[in-house]
Amino acid sequence: MAAEADGKEQDGDGKNRGVANGADGGSNADEEEEEEEEDEPKLKYATLTKSLGPVYRNGDATSAFLVAGDKMIVGTHYGNIHVLSLPSLKSLRVYRAHSASITAISISPFSAPLPTGKPSAVDKVTSQHRSSPRQSISATSTTSASPRSVKPPLVPATPSNAIHIATSSIDGNVCIASLVDSKDVLLRNFGRPVQAVGLSPDYRNDRSYLSGGLAGNLVLTVGGRSGTSSTSTTTGSTAASASGWLGAIGLGSNTGKDTILHSGEGTISTIKWSLSGKFVVWINEHGIKIMRSNLRLESTEHDFAWKRISHVDRPNRPGWDEMAGVWKGRVEWIDENGLEVEADASFTSNGSSGDPHKTAKRAESQNTVNLPKARLIEKLVVGWGGTVWIINVHPGGPGTGKDVGERKVGHSEVVTILRTDCIISGLSLYTPSLLLVLAYITPDDDDSEQASSMSTSRKRGIQHRKKALQPELRVIDITTKEEISADSLNVGRFESLSATDYHLGILPPPRTSTVNAPSRGTLEAISGGLWDATTYPTRIFSSAASIRSQGSSNDLETSTKAASGGSSEQVSYPNKQARAAHSATAGQSLKIYIHSPYDCVLAVKRDLTDHLSWLDSHGMYKEAWELIDDFPEAVTATSDRLSDSSPSTPTKAQASLLDFFADDNSQPTQPVGQAFNSAVEKEKRRVGERWVQQLVNSEEWKTAGEVCGKVLGTSASWQHWVWAFAHANKFEEITPYIPTTQLQPPLPSVIYEVILGHYVSNDRLKLRELLNTWPSDLFDIKSVTAAIEGKLKSGEVREDSFEDDEQGRDWRILMNGLAKLLLDDGRPREALKYYIRLQDADAAMEIIRDHHLLGSLSDDIPGFILLRVSKEQRETAPLRELEEATSEPIELLVNEAQHGIVRPETVIVQLQESDGLLPYLFFYLRALWKGTGANDQIGSVDRTVTESKSLVEEFSDIAIEIFAEYDRPLLMDFLKTSQSYTLEKALAISESRNYIPELVYLLSKTGDTKRALFLILDKLRDVSQAISFAKSQDDPELWNELLEYSMDKPRYIRRLLEEVGTAINPITLVRRIPKGLEIQGLRDGLIRMIKEYEIQDSISEGVARVFRGEVAMGMDTLRTGQKKGVRFDVSRDHSRRTAAEQTGDGAEHKDKPAATPKPGHCVGCDKPFTENETETLVGFVCGHVFHLSCLVLYDYTEQQTNSDLQAEGPTDEEDGYTTRSVGAKVLHARLIRDKITDGCPCFVHKKEAS
Repeated sequence: MAAEADGKEQDGDGKNRGVANGADGGSNADEEEEEEEEDEPKLKYATLTKSLGPVYRNGDATSAFLVAGDKMIVGTHYGNIHVLSLPSLKSLRVYRAHSASITAISISPFSAPLPTGKPSAVDKVTSQHRSSPRQSISATSTTSASPRSVKPPLVPATPSNAIHIATSSIDGNVCIASLVDSKDVLLRNFGRPVQAVGLSPDYRNDRSYLSGGLAGNLVLTVGGRSGTSSTSTTTGSTAASASGWLGAIGLGSNTGKDTILHSGEGTISTIKWSLSGKFVVWINEHGIKIMRSNLRLESTEHDFAWKRISHVDRPNRPGWDEMAGVWKGRVEWIDENGLEVEADASFTSNGSSGDPHKTAKRAESQNTVNLPKARLIEKLVVGWGGTVWIINVHPGGPGTGKDVGERKVGHSEVVTILRTDCIISGLSLYTPSLLLVLAYITPDDDDSEQASSMSTSRKRGIQHRKKALQPELRVIDITTKEEISADSLNVGRFESLSATDYHLGILPPPRTSTVNAPSRGTLEAISGGLWDATTYPTRIFSSAASIRSQGSSNDLETSTKAASGGSSEQVSYPNKQARAAHSATAGQSLKIYIHSPYDCVLAVKRDLTDHLSWLDSHGMYKEAWELIDDFPEAVTATSDRLSDSSPSTPTKAQASLLDFFADDNSQPTQPVGQAFNSAVEKEKRRVGERWVQQLVNSEEWKTAGEVCGKVLGTSASWQHWVWAFAHANKFEEITPYIPTTQLQPPLPSVIYEVILGHYVSNDRLKLRELLNTWPSDLFDIKSVTAAIEGKLKSGEVREDSFEDDEQGRDWRILMNGLAKLLLDDGRPREALKYYIRLQDADAAMEIIRDHHLLGSLSDDIPGFILLRVSKEQRETAPLRELEEATSEPIELLVNEAQHGIVRPETVIVQLQESDGLLPYLFFYLRALWKGTGANDQIGSVDRTVTESKSLVEEFSDIAIEIFAEYDRPLLMDFLKTSQSYTLEKALAISESRNYIPELVYLLSKTGDTKRALFLILDKLRDVSQAISFAKSQDDPELWNELLEYSMDKPRYIRRLLEEVGTAINPITLVRRIPKGLEIQGLRDGLIRMIKEYEIQDSISEGVARVFRGEVAMGMDTLRTGQKKGVRFDVSRDHSRRTAAEQTGDGAEHKDKPAATPKPGHCVGCDKPFTENETETLVGFVCGHVFHLSCLVLYDYTEQQTNSDLQAEGPTDEEDGYTTRSVGAKVLHARLIRDKITDGCPCFVHKKEAS
């Protein structure tokens, strides 16, 4: 439902109140209709009619309207032009330009720059001038003014005031006047009513403008002398033609030149230049036309001037033929930098704000003027009748494709077409995707275009226009074409108004220029302040900056009187006092002005503070709390406004204007910190508790409990509301939301104990839920367990009682809760007792695992394993389901077996003695064999798995039988790994079950390879496996059996040729093939066998070569070592010793163990060698050196051996040396080698000892 908030102001408490309408006060018929539910407006509105009193004086009414920059320009039916400054709405100038109704207003330049915050000194002086009561001056009598007329007051020549204002009228004239120079005025008569006029954006230099009206001509007028009145050459009069001809040859005065650019298509209702000045759009009865202007043309584009680039036909629907000339087309060139941000909060479904941070950031980027950036595509919005066109106008440029080398004048593109159920009296864009439409509505609003045409197409009788309805300001989503909002505007005399009587103007938010202005120096600033103090002493004491300021109500009254006084030719500047008087126009957001002949309404978007106040005042605490929770700055803005308000008691009018339309940028920003957070939290608690109280008052206890969980944040508030719910016996409503974490200070434990006690007696299901969710440190466990035990002992809850058709439900809940509390209290054995009684496998397993209590259950292993298996499952469940049900106890038993707590024989014996438990025995043995849980053990995983397998070895025969029954792959693994089972039993089990692979393995293990081979060939019929088996056995007889079996089978022969390789002689295989036997693929098999044999032969030959090389190198090393002598030292200090002495020494050391050799010493006698040594010395490569007698006695005890070695042959003594012949020496060496065959006796003894 559209909120009829237009024409109303809003108080600080969010309540709407009526505002007087126009001259007659409006109609109060709507006050009798009360809506059942009041919707929050999407926009907030304020009526400005009272501030425009001079405009409506003497019964005058407005007929044309325009806002731009800091100006509002209003044209009336009496031909008067009112120029007012914004935001003060004070009159700058009033003059009479026409003798009849004004139809259009245009200014140049359009986007006049805004005045600076501080006027210059000259402007301040000029602003103090006040003229005598205003004298209306007609533009037609500027040359012969009455002697009694007073000189018009001066308008300061500031950049924002340096504009020209063009107006058209039904009196056939176009008047162009300068705002600051009253003599710079030009009046031109076109002979017929002029409906539209458009000043060139560069009128100051080119003195040109466009006009059009009922004559159907689009006229370009250039030139004209200021202060004169002239007639257009298009009228066809003799005087006009002569004036134009004389002016052309230089004999007449410069009255201007008129050129008809387009004609013949009916009345022209609208003309408007684009923002860049490059294009002009106009609307006549046939459609919408767009042409290229003569501005900003390049040197090669002079031919493009005033060339039409686009035409959009009017809709071909009923009523357009008659009404095309009646409906006034509304045109708006869009400055996309001046729109509201896309994520505008005002048009969400609930009116709450979007993300304010993103919104502010986007607003800042959109409100920044990028001066160097040129507009490429210009957007145009056209509303005509009930149709809306959105058009993109593309600039010209170099041609492409076949038009390369030629420049294009430009083109337009219709982006969107919308059809409405109203007549459009004004439109613009609010955001890039939202369209604003000022809708004129008649009672036949189902099809306004057709209804309007039917009402004017009666052929007989007096034609009466139907009374209109209140106009509406609609917001439409361009993308979805859905109406977002529609607000009815409460304007005066709307019943008698037509669609052309309404006007809509958009004033974009002020922009921040990116061009840095030169900073003022210190002296300049001081001088400016002194100028203010000397020139305007009263301003210091009357401004809003004064410590002692006047009441706002007096300001409002004074400003109103000044605006309606005798002299409206005055200059005003925006200051605190002016903004306070007209705060509706001082905001920083986009402003929407709606004009009717008797009223002016301003619409702006609602902010977070407006929404919060409205919600709070309407008792919508839920939405208010959620808004504060999402956007804390809403509270900050409210506190800022309260802190910035006047200390005096404000009036009702002041509260509405200042609170609703205050300048957000002028509010002080509160620093973010503890003070900010505490203010927000305090407000949230206040609103939240009001929300809870509201729900409690309305007996909505369940919702109130939910809200308590969201909004309550202190122990005191929780304690208050919990006892409130408890006294009302509303435990169910508050219990789910009581805090389960300790607050500071904490809630008393008695609160939790009272609630648990209530549910022990009344609702055991809820008790179970609370005990599972509430931490046990919130309450006293002993108190709660005592309550539960008392309930169980009382007999009210029994194991055989029924609750909701379920036997023992409450009993199990109480028992389970008691066990849980005992466990939390550090009594696991008592808790386990209750869990086993409840058959709660999960809880029991967890306690057993965590507290190692399995030893206490070793007497009932089957019951422990079947903890999760029901009787039905034992009878019907598949093996996989049983495995999943028993996986946890089996794993726990295996774990305990690995630790030696519960031995495997205990488990196996109990499972064997029970009927029907073999599957569980299989689960246990398999888990034990695989070492389940080894990864969780501390230490080596492999060692744990090995130890676990060794536990199964003790029961290998049982394991074979169980594995053969339930897991055949595991059986083969067990047979190959284990060495402790009985082969006969394994063979019997495998043969009884016809397990051929297992039989083959067992037969090969017993040596019955022939039978194993024939099992492969006869049973499995797998030649490849038979060949592999023969290769692994490496038995020629087995190969003969395989060949003999395969010779009459061509497929087997081929496989032998392909796979036998070098395991047997290939010639033998080929020779045994029967002659005449047809073998498919014989040739390929032979080729493959020969290649494999060649490869094997090549590999063998290469290996043999390597071996021969290595042997040769080893022999060379050996021979080289044998040829080398054994180096040892001798002692020069000792005399020669006889052989007998050396022999005696050797006998003494017969039993002496080998020692580490000393350099120059005998290992046997440990005597040093001398230079004159006469006895034979024997040395070994290892470094040990012996006297021959010591060596013989070291290892041999026979006296005969010694005598043989001593009597080896004849000896000669020369100079103390014993010599022998060569033959005797060789023979002696050979005898020694034959006796000492094992090498050095030291290493021989060491090897024997090891």
